[in-house]
Amino acid sequence: MNRVQPDATALRGRGPLLAAVDARLAAGGGVALHGPAGIGKSAVLDAVAASAAARGELVLRLRPVRTERSLPYAGIADLVAQLPEDAGPALPPAQRAALAALRQGLPPRGGTPALARRLVLPLLLAHCARRRAVLLVLDDAQWLDAESAELIGFAMRRRPGPRVRVLAAQRRPDPAGKRRAARLCPAPVLEMAVPPLDADDLTALLEARGLPCRTASRMHEASAGNPFLALALGGAVAPGPAWRPAPIPEAARELLRDRLRALPAAVTGTLLVAALATEPTTTVLLRAGRDDAVRELRLAAGEGVVDLDGDAIRFTPPLLAQVVAEEATATERHLAHAALAAGAVDPTEALRHRALRTGRPDAAVARSLAAAADRRAERGAGRAAAELYLLAADRCPHTLADLRLDWLVAAARAALTGGASALAGRAAEAVIAADAPAAHRVRARLVLIDLAGQGLAEMGETFAAALAEAGDDPALLAPVRLRLTWAAFLTGDPDRAAAEAGRTVEAARRAGDPTTEAMGLSLIAQVQRLRGEARWSDTLAQALDLPATPAPDWLHYGPRYMAARFAMMDDRLDEARGELLKLLVVAEHDRIGEARVEVLRSLSEVATRAGRCREALQYAHRAVDAAQHAGLSPGPTWYTAAVAELAGGSLAAAAGFARRGVRASEQEGDSLYLRRNLHALGQAELRAGDTRAGVAALCRLRDLEAESGGADPMIVRWHGDLAGGLALMGEHAEAAATLAEARAAAHRLGNTPGTVGYLDRATAVVLSESGQADSAVVLSAAAAHHFEQLHQPLEQAYALLVQGGAERRRRRYAAARLAIGAALAIFLAAEAKPWAEQTERALARTEGNVAPGAVPPPDLGLTSTELRIAGLVRDGASNREIATQLYLSVKTVEATLTRVYRKLGVRSRTQLSSRLQVSEVTSPA
Repeated sequence: MNRVQPDATALRGRGPLLAAVDARLAAGGGVALHGPAGIGKSAVLDAVAASAAARGELVLRLRPVRTERSLPYAGIADLVAQLPEDAGPALPPAQRAALAALRQGLPPRGGTPALARRLVLPLLLAHCARRRAVLLVLDDAQWLDAESAELIGFAMRRRPGPRVRVLAAQRRPDPAGKRRAARLCPAPVLEMAVPPLDADDLTALLEARGLPCRTASRMHEASAGNPFLALALGGAVAPGPAWRPAPIPEAARELLRDRLRALPAAVTGTLLVAALATEPTTTVLLRAGRDDAVRELRLAAGEGVVDLDGDAIRFTPPLLAQVVAEEATATERHLAHAALAAGAVDPTEALRHRALRTGRPDAAVARSLAAAADRRAERGAGRAAAELYLLAADRCPHTLADLRLDWLVAAARAALTGGASALAGRAAEAVIAADAPAAHRVRARLVLIDLAGQGLAEMGETFAAALAEAGDDPALLAPVRLRLTWAAFLTGDPDRAAAEAGRTVEAARRAGDPTTEAMGLSLIAQVQRLRGEARWSDTLAQALDLPATPAPDWLHYGPRYMAARFAMMDDRLDEARGELLKLLVVAEHDRIGEARVEVLRSLSEVATRAGRCREALQYAHRAVDAAQHAGLSPGPTWYTAAVAELAGGSLAAAAGFARRGVRASEQEGDSLYLRRNLHALGQAELRAGDTRAGVAALCRLRDLEAESGGADPMIVRWHGDLAGGLALMGEHAEAAATLAEARAAAHRLGNTPGTVGYLDRATAVVLSESGQADSAVVLSAAAAHHFEQLHQPLEQAYALLVQGGAERRRRRYAAARLAIGAALAIFLAAEAKPWAEQTERALARTEGNVAPGAVPPPDLGLTSTELRIAGLVRDGASNREIATQLYLSVKTVEATLTRVYRKLGVRSRTQLSSRLQVSEVTSPA
């Protein structure tokens, strides 16, 4: 039998499920899995079967298909064909005769006793189990023919013993085949649903299959976490705007149809009414004449077609509603809309459904719809207003062509603010395709630009057209220039960003638009700070003095948000947090989601610096979820999640978020968050012990920042991390130069309170690794005091950890334990899990007998680089081989080895090897 090797990417997020299955099977019995088609049952079965085969077990595989359900004994014929050749002759004569028929897929000959026929499989399994454990893996149990199911079920009820186990899976059971998989397992049986993948795991799986990051990140909601459906949908997304809906591919449509086939016609009719309702509820269905809606919805929920949350109805996945509507006939849709119109409580809702009964133009209906849209827009119901404006435009006769264009522009903006990207894009493109006035076309293009999110690098043609159509009108030019500023900023061109921001401010002043002027000034301040120009504070003050009232969806470009970000960068954390919490109240009304995401991200970063790790993780993951729901670029939120995970989650999760953030930022040309994600990745790699990979990521960041003109070392604080990594690799001169560059930049800007502590601590790391432990102790202790005054516990504890390491290298083990123990207490109080784990390991290296004359711990007071080189010398490596392995120059290896000899009091490689071996033998474990 060919062994199926499971695809590792298909098992993402399945660790807990696989562990539960393995635990049950290890103790004997069976496991029955169930779930809808495409949820990943087969991947789990393949993984378990491959593990069992690798352990030498006899693995029997059955995977019947729909057409075999009506073939008697088809499944049992496949099963017995996989058994060893010597199993048949060991049977009694009656069972051998029955077996011969079963191997051919034939019913037993007439006159064969029923018990003899049923005993064939139990006897065969018992014979095989005496030699090795047996695992029967049965996929798609719902398609197994009834005769085979009867024989397998009988064999399992005979209690075949712990060496015969069954892993069976079926789709969500229908009433006739309920719990079939469980009945095919020996007792005890563990029944488990295969759950949908969470957003992170599904996104990672899709990226591994080659889908772009933004496409992958928005597939979770569309697929309800179903991997097969997500892959089918993601593969059908053609290159183009993220908001443009792709047609449902046939593979996905067939999978969704399959869920509906088992439902009675009456249930499908009720689902059609629910699919066409604006906000489907049981009450709406009852008012629309679906008198048996409660029972029918319960049946649909049992098939996994809908989720019921009190009165509310939600299709799972949401695309099922589209399939239900598209599969219905025009007559069925007409009747459903008529029923919804008759049962509607809201007159506007009744009007909407009456209009949807037919697609014919009608001036009176169009005007009524537009008036209703105006009322919804005034109440802030952007999505509902956009739907009504679009419907009015669709029902508009040619005699009202000018009004149609007005309604389309209104629909585009209302849909944008309401978070309905597909509606916004459809309306905006309709305006551009028509013979519309220039002002209408510019406003439509602005909507398309805003829909691009972080992917502004691809909107060059749209920007050019908008500028040409705006002409000399400052009211049209100012918002276009503002978006050009942000596009230049994202692509790492601060000079162009500053120039565009200046043009934005000029146009906004001419137009009398203080809000756009304030946003332009805020972006100028951001560029000035990035360049290291001290006048940024004056520019921001000008912006704050203007009577600016950015809409909720533009809040993150406003001066108040920028001031809060700068307060965070300058370590005025309480001020930053207080202002961000106020802004979050406003940002919650942002239906696009970008402003809300940005405020949540900033709150997470502030919480990280303030040592509130649990809060940081909560804000970060809220931001990730909000960005995925809104279809925004995932790069910025993955960066924030990486930072939060570095502080309070796990280094592996941090590295995962950062790597994906790097890919997303590269794909969308977002230079700003490419650099930030590289910083998070470099930190994760360094702290996980992969110094070379960490330094490589940080060197790439350094080069990108040099190209973009970045100068403020407090915005992306990479200098100390890179210097520490270089020192670990023995590149002490380059490490010192990196820190000198950062100090010079900080001095030009005016040292903020955190700059001194941050750079002193980084210098202490380099000094400690360079063998200057005395100076390192002094500087790290001073840095710890600085951070204590600033109320930044994680930074304070990190400085104490550096101090403890330097004390250990001075062989002052009691002092080292004191400093590292203090760091550990702070990390534990802050729930900084990865930091606490790292600190516990450092503390363990200071333990042992350090009385006079005793052998010190195994590091012998050497730096990390010195210890690695000494170990390679002991193993017989030459200087050139050491240089190659550690990516160092031969000269650096020779200089380091000289310091090792001096510290250990030895004069040769032989003496060094003996010294290390004695230390390992006599040092405590």
